[in-house]
Amino acid sequence: MSNEAEQMTKDKKQQTLVPKLRFPEFRDYQAWTVDRLGNLFIERQETGNEELPLLSLTDKEGLIPQKDSGRKDNSNVNKSKYLRVDVGDIAYNTMRMWEGRSALAKNEGLVSPAYTVCVPTDRVDSRFFSYYFKTGHLIREFRRYSQGLVKDTLSLKYEVFSRIHVFFPGLREQQKIADCLGSLDDLIAAEGRKLAALRDHKKGLMQQLFPREGETRPRLRFPEFQDTPDWNMIPLAELLVRDPEYGVNASAAPYSEDLPAYIRITDIDDDGRYLSEGRVSVDIEATEDEYLQEGDIVLARTGASVGKSYRYRSEDGLLVFAGFLIRVRPKPTKLDSRFLAAYFSTGRYWDWVRITSARSGQPGINGSEYASMPLPVPPDDDSKGEQSRIANCLSALDDLIAAQVEKLDALRTHKRGLMQQLFPAPEGHQ
Repeated sequence: MSNEAEQMTKDKKQQTLVPKLRFPEFRDYQAWTVDRLGNLFIERQETGNEELPLLSLTDKEGLIPQKDSGRKDNSNVNKSKYLRVDVGDIAYNTMRMWEGRSALAKNEGLVSPAYTVCVPTDRVDSRFFSYYFKTGHLIREFRRYSQGLVKDTLSLKYEVFSRIHVFFPGLREQQKIADCLGSLDDLIAAEGRKLAALRDHKKGLMQQLFPREGETRPRLRFPEFQDTPDWNMIPLAELLVRDPEYGVNASAAPYSEDLPAYIRITDIDDDGRYLSEGRVSVDIEATEDEYLQEGDIVLARTGASVGKSYRYRSEDGLLVFAGFLIRVRPKPTKLDSRFLAAYFSTGRYWDWVRITSARSGQPGINGSEYASMPLPVPPDDDSKGEQSRIANCLSALDDLIAAQVEKLDALRTHKRGLMQQLFPAPEGHQ
């Protein structure tokens, strides 16, 4: 060991760490101790039985059977070099551990040789360390120790991983922390299932409330409209105040209250809502017409997000829309913008996007193509009665989805804050 490494070890051993938040029964315990990861985990190099399921490491669900991950099926590859993992092992992506790409194995299986498999000793609760490895301090340590094999790549092999020093409490305290965070994860998973169920319900409802391709009547109609005529197919342009318009062709600037707020494709989430957390500005003298108005809808016109939509709401604040978005403004007496926004989430619309956006290069839909899009609408009615009925129904469901998203975000934020309190970092490494 070099003199520098010896001094680093001595310095670490002289440090004492106590978390900011400690369970009552451990408050009088000694500070967390320090040791090398190589004394806490042993590398598993055993290859597995080919009959074992392949496992993939996912961002949201951790280490799960590959068949459930949505990734390419590798079940027919030669698995002679694949590594076996057992329940309680921690597997990490050797090339991406500096991003925190690790997970606790909850099932026995096989992982790619690109992973490193760590078997816990009897001094540690691997559930505790599966959370610990996700903290900012340790991720920075993993990056610091990672070594480049080729240009622009980093790798953390077990030989180097084993030399990293970590602070940790006794086994009982580890288990308590793991139980606490595990219970919170169970709650987050349950609320996530509720969100998925709401989204599935909305998707199924829209399939019933809008006519399917080749049909002129929806399969589910509110009682007061049961005897009204079939729906019509009308080019979108006939229901707009003016032709579709392109946004401002300018780069985003850091957010400033002295500049207009700017909405781009990347500022729209999968539910069609504005992501205000990372808001930016645009450094222009914006005209009144360059700001979105209540009821305006913007549509992505190019790239992987083509077809994505956002309906402006005044509570989102004044927004100027970017050039890769196209604005459509429905005629208030002919088209309920909430109805149109709902249609932009239907399978029928996305089928149209897929066909219309096909290009030799990247996909795209221009303003003229959006203008000519055939839109199924109920019979002409100045009150827009059936449109509004559908819009009200789906808007209520959207509000439930938004509330559930906020609930999930709050739980995840709570978990991040809790982990900062439960896992101490050496001074200067918070």
